[in-house]
Amino acid sequence: MLPTVNGCRDRLRSLAFGLASAVLIVLLATPQALALNDAQQLVVESWRLVNQGYLDPGQFDKIRWKRLRQKALENTIETSEDAYSAIEAMLLPLNDPYTRLLRPADYEVMKASNEGNLSGVGLQLGHRQDSNATVVIAPLEGSPAAEAGILSGTEVLEVNGEAVESLGLEATAARLRGAVGTQVVLKLQSPQGEQQELTLERRNIDLRPVRTRRLRSDAHTLGYIRITQFSESVPDQVREAIDELSDKSVEGLVLDLRNNSGGLVSAGLAVADAFLDQQPIVETRNRSGIADPIQAGPEVLYSGPMVTLVNEGTASASEILAGALQDDDRSLLLGSNTFGKGLIQTLTNLSDSSGLAVTVAGYVTPSGRDIQGEGITPDRILDGPEPLNPGGEGDRWLADAERVLQSLIDQEASQTDSDASPTSDEVEAEQLS
Repeated sequence: MLPTVNGCRDRLRSLAFGLASAVLIVLLATPQALALNDAQQLVVESWRLVNQGYLDPGQFDKIRWKRLRQKALENTIETSEDAYSAIEAMLLPLNDPYTRLLRPADYEVMKASNEGNLSGVGLQLGHRQDSNATVVIAPLEGSPAAEAGILSGTEVLEVNGEAVESLGLEATAARLRGAVGTQVVLKLQSPQGEQQELTLERRNIDLRPVRTRRLRSDAHTLGYIRITQFSESVPDQVREAIDELSDKSVEGLVLDLRNNSGGLVSAGLAVADAFLDQQPIVETRNRSGIADPIQAGPEVLYSGPMVTLVNEGTASASEILAGALQDDDRSLLLGSNTFGKGLIQTLTNLSDSSGLAVTVAGYVTPSGRDIQGEGITPDRILDGPEPLNPGGEGDRWLADAERVLQSLIDQEASQTDSDASPTSDEVEAEQLS
């Protein structure tokens, strides 16, 4: 029997704990480890977490992984800062921007973001597969970045004069965050190759990850749910939104995943569970190549007609959801090709309140599509240019989605009427009775 979403969430929560426990056991069992100072043990702890869980252990021989640990410990490591520099140097040859150290302040920000709180300019960053450039996955709705018109796919070249190429993904993200009212200067390159310099003022970002409203037309009443990220509260908020729209007797639903760069995989799985009836959601594959299929449970919160909007800013957990809805023939996907992040990380507390993110699995859609670097192609590509204010005034893509959804509702109603109409034989039987 395939594991359900609840079972998967338990596994996701326990995986990081299990890895951390394994590291603790090994450290206690290794006499040499007892002679290390706290900063050195932080390096060893990080090395072993990666060694035990990293998705592609074949990389280790190529980069002489064991030698990297030895080389790190040969240097003077007395402070946490020494340890952080050593860990970052160890991880760099993996060439995986998602396997990274999060210093205590960055780790706190990451956890706050997962809980729905953030202070900064509102840029969600990722890496372009072909060049490893740091690019904008999406600006957060209502953020300084969104108001400045920064587009998905824009490359970030410099932050306050520092080259992003040398900073790396996490350090770049950290430079963008800061106290409310302070400013940051960005050098950007648009998807068309044009460079510009922008000054943005940091402020508290109202993430409001789930937004909903009723859409009315002459013929139909539709529901609209927009999910901007998958934080801890999202599954409950989606449930409330569906209940609210059901009370308003909506005939169909537009699910908007545009500029949703992901977040907690467990939250994305829980939302998929709300729309799918014991159908497959995703299949994860670990370092041993073992496939772990996950399917929805029997309780469906909404089973009516629906369409889903996606774009280049749709990534990671939101791609899991979109891929399941498409492969299970539950919803048409409309918009543009998605980002293409098909890797899953665990986030583990280290002994000094820093954190370590490690890529531990990849995922494929129910039909077996690996979207890493490829993304998901919608059932219908919508005409550009893409609206800059998803769900806002003049959103042409939302208007297109409404028209498609109304057509589906009309087709379903027509089919129902056809099925309910008596055949000629039935009519004759009624006349003879």
